[in-house]
Amino acid sequence: MHLLAGLGNPGREYAATRHNIGFLFIDYLARRFGISLKSEKKWEAELGRGVLWDSPVMLVKPQTFMNRSGLAVGRIAHFYQIPPARVVIVHDELDLPFMRTRMAVDRGPGGHNGVRSVIEHLGSREFVRFRVGVGRPAVPMEAADYVLSRFSAPEEEQLAELFPRLEEGLRLLLRQGSTAAMNHLNAP
Repeated sequence: MHLLAGLGNPGREYAATRHNIGFLFIDYLARRFGISLKSEKKWEAELGRGVLWDSPVMLVKPQTFMNRSGLAVGRIAHFYQIPPARVVIVHDELDLPFMRTRMAVDRGPGGHNGVRSVIEHLGSREFVRFRVGVGRPAVPMEAADYVLSRFSAPEEEQLAELFPRLEEGLRLLLRQGSTAAMNHLNAP
């Protein structure tokens, strides 16, 4: 079983923000593959179980807010005995241009507090990260304000192209391994 966790913040006010790109991708997968996400207080997460490309998966949206994402991810992974190498985290990345993707394995948090929390609660850095570029603001603005801002209308349209690219990276990861997925997601 793989645990696929999208990072983000719960609540309507954060729903369509850049910081919630991980949540948006998990919602996309749930719709696409008919996986029902249910709020489970025990885990402080929305959770759904299903099968993607013959691989059992658990889709997770931590409801602990971004900076404490690892609480839910760690509890679920430990309870279901899912090793860190079978955990995939999808998160926003300021240091990548909008729509650019990168896959990383066994890396530090790179300044991302949600990833730092996952490392802390998994007790490992050996999980897969799908880093999704949200870019930097075009005008002077605090990074926190920028990631909590909504996508523009043209950017929202582009997400329809981004999510299938991430989906293909995930399919390659589950079917062929990390090298094939990395070659796809890290291509320019």
